Amino acid sequence: MNVSAYLERINFKKKVETDKSTLFELQRAHLLSVPFENLDIHYNREIVLDTNIIFEKIVTHKRGGFCHELNGLFYTLLKEIGFNVHLVSARVYSEKNQYGKEFGHMAIFATINEEQFLVDVGFGRFSFAPLPIIIDKPHTDEYGVFVFDHYDDDYLRVCTQENGILIPQYIFSPKSRKLSEFKNMCHYQQTSVESHFTQKKVISISTPNGRVTLNNTKIKIIDGAKTEEIEFNEDQFEVLLKNYFDIVMKIGESK
Repeated sequence: MNVSAYLERINFKKKVETDKSTLFELQRAHLLSVPFENLDIHYNREIVLDTNIIFEKIVTHKRGGFCHELNGLFYTLLKEIGFNVHLVSARVYSEKNQYGKEFGHMAIFATINEEQFLVDVGFGRFSFAPLPIIIDKPHTDEYGVFVFDHYDDDYLRVCTQENGILIPQYIFSPKSRKLSEFKNMCHYQQTSVESHFTQKKVISISTPNGRVTLNNTKIKIIDGAKTEEIEFNEDQFEVLLKNYFDIVMKIGESK
């Protein structure tokens, strides 16, 4: 992996160390530079879990990706730098009040000086910095309050906390996983009619003061306490994509 090119892609200009401060800064830089997006699914482009292919897409062509791509590539960067990290499989909580399939989401488990962190740059509006994994202790992040607890003997659960109420996000096992183990679910997420990724185009990125999210017909801009939603015609999609995310794609492209 060309580490220098990756760091340039996420506008990271500081000295790279294998310490907690650097890990936190790398995650923030990534979230502010690389959007979550599922455009390939809607432009008939197969998403392949190959580090070289994902690198070309995200770094060379300045695209984004969904969780398997974003966290898979970010994990590889952290590993190349020298961090003690491994991939974990997560099952996402749904509106049906149940957890999804194993390998449906990918996250990163990091250990620094015996401290353990959940690192995730592929879950939309989640934590802005790595989350220290301390059971039943609320942790305040720029994006909210997060709490870990034991779901059962095998899984940990991460929740957001709002007005004292825990809102489940996903469960995960700390067990180390290989990128190849996620391939079947990566295929499922981009092909199944039951996958929410196939339902509509979504592009979302963090900003210093909030977030910008674009879908088929609406753009939502959160800037501090101000939220603006603008509806648009489909023929404006590519222009908004370029203006807000610096992504250039043409409808109907297959390569």
